[in-house]
Amino acid sequence: SMPSEMVLKIFSYLDPVSLLSLGCVNKRFYELANDNGIWLKLYSSSLHPKWKMKSKQTETVSVGCAALHDKKPGYWKKEYIFKQTCAFKTRVMRLVKFLDPYTGLPCKNREAMKVSGLSWIIVLKDKNGKEHVVEKPNLSFKDTSVTILWYGTDWPCLDILSTLKLFGVTPLLPDRSIPPNKNGPRRCSLIAEYRLANLTENSAAIGADELVQLFSLSPGLLVGIWKEKNEIAFVMANLHYNQLLERSILGSATVQYAPPPNKPLLDDIDSEYGLHDYSLHLDLHGRSCMYLCGSFKCLFCRKRDIENGYLRFQVVNLKDNRKHLPITGTPGIRWETDVFKGNVKGCFVMDLTLLDEAGKPFWCFSAPVHMELSTKSSGLYDYMGHIYTADYADSEGKVCVEFVWLEETKEYIIVSLVLYVSTKKVNSWYGTNY
Repeated sequence: SMPSEMVLKIFSYLDPVSLLSLGCVNKRFYELANDNGIWLKLYSSSLHPKWKMKSKQTETVSVGCAALHDKKPGYWKKEYIFKQTCAFKTRVMRLVKFLDPYTGLPCKNREAMKVSGLSWIIVLKDKNGKEHVVEKPNLSFKDTSVTILWYGTDWPCLDILSTLKLFGVTPLLPDRSIPPNKNGPRRCSLIAEYRLANLTENSAAIGADELVQLFSLSPGLLVGIWKEKNEIAFVMANLHYNQLLERSILGSATVQYAPPPNKPLLDDIDSEYGLHDYSLHLDLHGRSCMYLCGSFKCLFCRKRDIENGYLRFQVVNLKDNRKHLPITGTPGIRWETDVFKGNVKGCFVMDLTLLDEAGKPFWCFSAPVHMELSTKSSGLYDYMGHIYTADYADSEGKVCVEFVWLEETKEYIIVSLVLYVSTKKVNSWYGTNY
């Protein structure tokens, strides 16, 4: 029953976040909260100091300002949000320009995430179209990736689920002076979408322990299923730092962020030499523990190493035991829920960062990998033990790793590490034809 003029007067004292929240109350509040006079005042005072008006002028701005009469309701609200969003994205992207010389990746990711108020959620959608949002994840940061773990007790049954969407979430109007309000207006950026229909049949089984079985969905998602009943125990996402913030911030709620194409540098080395001066940074971890962290420089691949649509990089050679790498501890992926904790052995998360000759990230991923016992035995004089293999493949390449288990010292040794990069990836990166 309160007149609209009085409501507008009250609204004029509110901050932008409160105005946006009030617009969700009912239709009348939505129309009043779109008032151009209120939003033009906010727009001019925060973004264009030269537009700042005296208090008496502000009271009469809705009467005499052409910027109000010529615009549709809500115009200045959209302009305010757009300008604030652009300034926010610029501030965040400025932080990720600082690169770590060790990994070639942004070294201020954590600071940028804190400034942006970034968090991640998953949305489970059932076959009837109903959505179930899961928030409050546990985060584990590594040199080149972040592992995000969700768990709960009220998840829908796996049989009725159709899709899982992974979103990056940031406040619509971030304020560095106050912590983000989870109930305030937010922006969602779609990172990946996964199909859950027939999950156990269509996904790669990574491993199992007494309580859960792990299934991998590309890219980088791990789903734990209770053995006793067909229900989700937890979901673990592994996100590589390369383009992490862009994908988590610059996309929309329906369309994923698409990185710009690479601009290759002029290379005066003979084309017959192939790829050269590549660098590899490799991390093997189990979410909360690190098994291997290593860097390899001056990798190359000649044209004669191209076969079956792949270029071959030999990183660790079976015959060169000086470069063999010991693994710290026994590989396994650690998980937890509200009640239980566990460690699925025989698997790990692989973080791979391959940099080209200019130091640009060429191929990057963070994904779970499982180990398999090989049928062949070690023929090396220095190592007598069982051989295990761990392979990974996606549209950009393959990784093949061989381990030897030393019973005497109770440790794994990497005796072979080979990268296979897709020729399609190379051709699109350099604009060539291998």
